[in-house]
Amino acid sequence: MSLEPWIEELRLETGCDEAGRGCLAGPVTAASVILPPAFALQLVREGILDDSKKLSKKVRDALRIRIESESVAWAVAHVSPAEIDQINILQASLKAMREATKQLLVTPEFMLIDGNRFVTEDGLPPYECFIKGDGRFASIAAASVLAKTHRDEAMMTLHAQHPQYGWDSNAGYPTKSHRQAIVSRGITLHHRHTFRQLPA
Repeated sequence: MSLEPWIEELRLETGCDEAGRGCLAGPVTAASVILPPAFALQLVREGILDDSKKLSKKVRDALRIRIESESVAWAVAHVSPAEIDQINILQASLKAMREATKQLLVTPEFMLIDGNRFVTEDGLPPYECFIKGDGRFASIAAASVLAKTHRDEAMMTLHAQHPQYGWDSNAGYPTKSHRQAIVSRGITLHHRHTFRQLPA
């Protein structure tokens, strides 16, 4: 099924998505993206844009350049592991989406949220939630690409400080090698201390 380019063509709609909810380490990252109608339609017709998890790194990186250069506006926000531990991962994910939207240089008229729930704030536009929205709407898919690529970039920076955990390849997700490193070396300030770092 191809993506929908918009809900209302002439409305300034921003798509919002996050990356990194299931990780043991690193921030949760969200992006908010307003696509111009012509570019959204072009991406849909090309059939390249999709949920970032379904795309190769090469395709994601190429799409990131196009999305950042062609969008009406885009923004990315990170919520740290310490704050995730304080407010929980769901609230951190929703906060990241709110923060990314508030950082947009153009004020959207409507928000398309990936997922089944959202907590809004004064000053944000109306919204609607869409389960698996990153596979349904171009703006949410674009946000998923930016969230994923920016978070991966952040994890590469952290990997340079802590190469033993393999964050350059696992991005903080609970792979076997990541958990083996936790067993042998313990956890860092970049790990989420409220998460179960090792299997029960």
